[in-house]
Amino acid sequence: MSPAPPPRVSRRRLLQATGGGVLAVTVGAGVWARLSDDARTTGPAGPGRPLTDPAHQSFVQVIAHADDGLYFMNPDLEQSLRSGARSVTVCLTGGEADGRNTGRHAPGAARVTRDRAAFSRARANGLRAAHAAMVTGDPAARWDVAALSLLPGFEVELQTLRAAPHHQLIFLELVESRAVWQARARSLRGLWLGATATLPTLRPAGTPVKRQYHYTRDQLVATLAAVFDRAGPTAVRTLDPNAVHSWKRPPASSDRDPRPAGPRYFDHQDHTASAYFAQAALAAYGVRGRPPIVENYLGYEAAALPHDLDLATARRKARLLSLYGWADRRACGDPAGCGDLKVGGSALNGASRDWTRSTRLRAPGSNAWLRPARDGRLAAFAVLGGTAYCWAETRPGSGSFHAPVPAGGAGLQGQIHVVRRPDGALQLFASRTVLPGRNAAHRRELLTAPQTGTAADGVPLFARWESLGSPDPDPVRSLETGFPAAVATPDGTVHVFVRTWDGHVAHRGGPHGRHFSPWQRLEGPVGTLTASPRIVDGLDACVDADGLIHLVAPTVGTVHHWVSKKAGQVPRPAAATGLPQPAGPVSLVPLADGAVRAVFRRPATAQVLIAERQRTVGAWRVSARCAAVGGYGRVAAAPIGSDGRMVLAARDDAGEVRMAMAQDGPRPWQRGRVAHTAAAGVAQDAVGRAVVVALGLDGRLYTARQASVGQTARFGGWRAQAASPERAGGGPA
Repeated sequence: MSPAPPPRVSRRRLLQATGGGVLAVTVGAGVWARLSDDARTTGPAGPGRPLTDPAHQSFVQVIAHADDGLYFMNPDLEQSLRSGARSVTVCLTGGEADGRNTGRHAPGAARVTRDRAAFSRARANGLRAAHAAMVTGDPAARWDVAALSLLPGFEVELQTLRAAPHHQLIFLELVESRAVWQARARSLRGLWLGATATLPTLRPAGTPVKRQYHYTRDQLVATLAAVFDRAGPTAVRTLDPNAVHSWKRPPASSDRDPRPAGPRYFDHQDHTASAYFAQAALAAYGVRGRPPIVENYLGYEAAALPHDLDLATARRKARLLSLYGWADRRACGDPAGCGDLKVGGSALNGASRDWTRSTRLRAPGSNAWLRPARDGRLAAFAVLGGTAYCWAETRPGSGSFHAPVPAGGAGLQGQIHVVRRPDGALQLFASRTVLPGRNAAHRRELLTAPQTGTAADGVPLFARWESLGSPDPDPVRSLETGFPAAVATPDGTVHVFVRTWDGHVAHRGGPHGRHFSPWQRLEGPVGTLTASPRIVDGLDACVDADGLIHLVAPTVGTVHHWVSKKAGQVPRPAAATGLPQPAGPVSLVPLADGAVRAVFRRPATAQVLIAERQRTVGAWRVSARCAAVGGYGRVAAAPIGSDGRMVLAARDDAGEVRMAMAQDGPRPWQRGRVAHTAAAGVAQDAVGRAVVVALGLDGRLYTARQASVGQTARFGGWRAQAASPERAGGGPA
């Protein structure tokens, strides 16, 4: 007997739930105490509340399949849900696969009845159980279910968590590709490429949506843009739009249309296509809504890279996935099933466990987005809604920043990389995706914008962004172009480096940041690059006391190093570093005595290591290990003074900022309660104090600086700077 359907939500309640209202408190803070056998996984360590107000945050996650956010966006997803901020997760496909809800290697799996409508519903049930556990601590919490029209003539399924109506799930129920790599016209990828004019929906069992629909490409983009309109997000999360290709032979196409064919990628084709549609919807939404932060998460590629989460965090992810996968065989009253048995216990054991042990952003974050301007005032740069924005100090060393002003650009991704030229002028570097259009191929390219002057209030002014193209001119290959690292040498030449399609590094240089040379590939590093995906994004570069350029890049095995033979020359491969495997990006710090330090995380523990290359010896060694704080991603690092001091800033297991000073060894981490995106920024102010900045998930800049100059001086309280910009016509205040 089928269970009675949950009560429908009234129009008034729907408007209340989708109008940005936020509950003051949620009860999910203790969820991990019940889901994990490890006492260290009971939530963020220590007392206190984050500085970012949940009432000023709103999250939209766009995923292809029901489990994507749990595999690839956690722990970030869980942290934002538990914060009490509004959250809307949009699942594009029904994820119906072969319609058999059973483990791949379970006894009798082939004899399980094929029922795609039931399997799609079971996956939705598993997702809402996992989300309810994250938000309320109770996987059996009730949801209100209704049909919702986001686009005239179309309906989607809306699920609203009754105990926390600011948390919603939206299911579009489009058919999935039913193949990871094989080219199929009837798929999200086929719809994006025009191989099919429309993509149908598959109605899950028990859905309130009354009939099947067929979406065109433009209608799907408009539907996602309507979600952004309703939610007014301060942060949008998608899967990876720049998937890295595999060296394996592409699978044969099952369709006559050649358009869905192409290289074989590490990631699932539905993941990549869902990110494309999200990008197009953001471009449409961006002209009328508040410009959000956009975060893109690696999918299957994460399994080929070193694990970057500590064990406690990986266990948290795995246990939620086991809940989604119905590993406990709990009763939920739905004959369609209560979860995805294809996942089941494999989150803890099996192939998918590699996905639970990593969380990686496609844009690895810059170690150079906070820089002193010519007069000494600090300027910070970030991307919101695809456009660059600048926060500048009101006066040198004041600690107070002007409201952010646009610095141009469109379609930009990731963090800005800023170079300070010898004359004190700044130059910005970024990457962007050009969406396909009547006269434009879908491609990626690098851009730069040099400073042209300074406004009366001290805010730097910049020229229009200039395209530097891509080291891989083929549009398809250019989509794998990485994110820039750049430096300026004492003679004024600006050098920019980027990861290439084939897993190497390319370079362009230009005198005073103009008239750049053509792209050329650097010589490969000492040793072999046989592992795929070879060099991983997360480069950094610096100029040492002798004017030599140093470049480092993480790979799946070690840190590779290039260095100039003479001042100002393009760097060449240096001797093998012998450094341990990095778990993510590497940051460089040049010291006054000619030494260079590298800062990065270890795999599986996320512990921060400091390595040093002495000027006279030229060999690398790990010189210090910081106290473990968990987290993932780039550790920001910068020199302070001329006596070997430096400042570090890293994300911790709560998704917040930790900062520390280091000299011969690191001092204890100091906690900063700012939930933030990408990497923090660090620099020295005009007085000589260390400064840490972070872009909060509410789109505001947060800053902290030492109370006085010196290695032992602690950081003062964090300050929320002027509110993020808002375009006319939409979005929350």
